[in-house]
Amino acid sequence: MPVTIRDVARASGVHISTVSRTFSAPHLVNPETRVRVLACAEDLGYRPNRAARALITGRTHNIGLIIADIANPFFPPLIKAAEGQARHRDYHIFVADTNEDPMAEEELVHALAKQVDGVLLCSPRMSNSLIEQLSREVPLVVINRQVAGLPCVMMDVGQGARSAIEHLVGLGHTAIGLLSGPRGSWTSREIRRSAAAAARAGGAELTVLGPNPPTEHGGLALAEHVQRSGVTAVLAYNDLMAIGLIEGLDALGVRVPQDVSVVGIDDIALSRLTRPKLTTVATPAGAAGRTAVDMLLQQDTDAPRGLRGVGRGTAVGARRTTAQVMLQTELVIRDSTGPAPGTGSPDAVRVGPGPHRPADPGRPSAATGGAVAS
Repeated sequence: MPVTIRDVARASGVHISTVSRTFSAPHLVNPETRVRVLACAEDLGYRPNRAARALITGRTHNIGLIIADIANPFFPPLIKAAEGQARHRDYHIFVADTNEDPMAEEELVHALAKQVDGVLLCSPRMSNSLIEQLSREVPLVVINRQVAGLPCVMMDVGQGARSAIEHLVGLGHTAIGLLSGPRGSWTSREIRRSAAAAARAGGAELTVLGPNPPTEHGGLALAEHVQRSGVTAVLAYNDLMAIGLIEGLDALGVRVPQDVSVVGIDDIALSRLTRPKLTTVATPAGAAGRTAVDMLLQQDTDAPRGLRGVGRGTAVGARRTTAQVMLQTELVIRDSTGPAPGTGSPDAVRVGPGPHRPADPGRPSAATGGAVAS
């Protein structure tokens, strides 16, 4: 027979309602009583019924995590970190994949709104106005996108793109290509803006190819365009595209990095397994996942009692954080970048920082706003 709340009440010498409050509203229970009840529950192997608890507290203790493409190796570390942080806070995460489809994103937010206490929206393709509208239905934290007035966790891909372009310029490259990402991507816009500014500052010409699907095939399909463009170095939207591009260039007889240098963004595990090993901008995906969970749960905690939980974290009179956190990125130099053709030996030309990795969790490089009412 499964252990019930009555068994715990009998063993700890308290009323059933005290056991219920111990799990649903522990701050309302005398500390000594709470410790005794929890100890008895642990000894008996009692686990509270989450569905019943949700009816009392208005909280499901579930979080939705909506991501753009579960097949992209960038996302699993973020998912794993978010799940670990949620579990530590006694929450569970439901993961949903949109396959880069903004209509699917909207449908999933509507579907999850009544089943979770909040949603983490990672690399969304919807418009900012639609995201803001959906935030009135369920508490949202946006990852990899900046939306005014909403809590966001971003990775400083702009700084990463600048570092990558400066590295290439330092190697003597004056004709650089940029493989942009999908249409509607905030990350792609930030990369393009920063890369263009860095190229101008370094006296290099930037040729933009895209928008493109952020996949290995997307990079592979651009190999001939890169060859015809005359560029001697390329910055890709992500590592998958960079890896696909290297594969396509190899098939054309173009050597990396002797003929064309290639830089990716993300530092996925595959970037260390390719030949040549990929120079890339490391992004703190795990830190972003953990930070987003904390921001979402802080948002729920700030809501007045009685307004928390399913679809009510942003009800009239509730508080929500509008904090926006930017996590640092770092350039990791490996073997896929080298001197521009005709500029001399690698030892004579290679400049800039040596190979390094960012600490995890990522260090906030900028933050705006705070936990304010809105």
